[in-house]
Amino acid sequence: MKTKLSLLLVLALSIVLTAFTFKDVSGSDTISKLTQKPFVVVLDAGHGGTDPGNRGNGFYEKDIVLDVTLQVGKLLEAHPDFKVIYTRKTDVFKTLYERGPIANEADADIFVSIHCDSHHSQAYGVGTFVMGIDKTGKNLETAKKENEVIFLEENYEESYAGFDPNSPESLIGLTIMQEEYLDQSIMLAGLIQNNIVNNLKRKNRNVKQAPFWVLHSSYMPSVLVELGFLTNNTEGKYINSKKGRKEMAAQVANGIISYKKNLELATNDFQNPVITEQDIDEAIKISEKKIYRGIDFRVQIAASGNKLETISQNFKGLKGVDRVQAGSLYKYYYGNTSDYNEIKILQTQAKEKGYTTCFVVAYKDGKKLNLDKVLKTQDK
Repeated sequence: MKTKLSLLLVLALSIVLTAFTFKDVSGSDTISKLTQKPFVVVLDAGHGGTDPGNRGNGFYEKDIVLDVTLQVGKLLEAHPDFKVIYTRKTDVFKTLYERGPIANEADADIFVSIHCDSHHSQAYGVGTFVMGIDKTGKNLETAKKENEVIFLEENYEESYAGFDPNSPESLIGLTIMQEEYLDQSIMLAGLIQNNIVNNLKRKNRNVKQAPFWVLHSSYMPSVLVELGFLTNNTEGKYINSKKGRKEMAAQVANGIISYKKNLELATNDFQNPVITEQDIDEAIKISEKKIYRGIDFRVQIAASGNKLETISQNFKGLKGVDRVQAGSLYKYYYGNTSDYNEIKILQTQAKEKGYTTCFVVAYKDGKKLNLDKVLKTQDK
């Protein structure tokens, strides 16, 4: 009997052991179930304290978004698999550079910042933002308004290393940190946006990209929700009302819950599974080949609006990364093989490098296929 496991087998066992716990043949647990990490949500109520936010129609943005944020958190906390952390729970001033790191320190799964918009006209509608720069630059003005709170902070020149909220060059420089989470951020933003628009019949200002400082330093999918315009005579009253706040909070919470469910479906995240002798056999077999003729399996590790050189230094040491353009995005893939077992091992390696949300995709003749259907129907 071999006493030294191959790298493939060690990685294969690690895949199984992270998803399962042991049971003996009698069915009783011989090792206590692994504690599943809760889905950690960091909720950020914009502004606060000496920063009132916008004062459209005499309302206080800081008070409205705090109320909505606390209501969102309460709805999520009713689910035992959610853990909610707040950047603020009272009327206190938090600097922009403090907020993202709170999520990083908590190893959060998502970061959601809640705000209200303003305009010199009677503009109205709901918009949800992810980190980035749109081609037209139209969204720079929204980002500038939210970023200008920096000027209220002491020693802001030192804290923000010369960052100027009014400089397009400074704003564009913020986008790099969030690029690898762009796909997930867009999905989260879309679910929140669609819930509010469709269920509350609000005007759709769409999911957009803009360079918000509060998003750039968080190392997870992150979005900023603009609930509507306080400066609009009708919409401002609705957002400030008890009814409006409650309805908005419910739809933001539902969007977050839907996002988590979508992730579970995408990753086949079963609840509290246990490992059996059959599972161990399967883990051992993972070091063998499992070929799907004509199929190219890849690990998608990132999506970005920027065209990055596919050198290992840009991808945390991963070698052999490919870049494929899809519309205005560039998608980055690690590995290319018809061996499904091999691609799962490469996925594990990518996750160990920090690409924790990477996933396997399947292609045939350059066309993307449904992975589940490939695994179920493809002749091996």
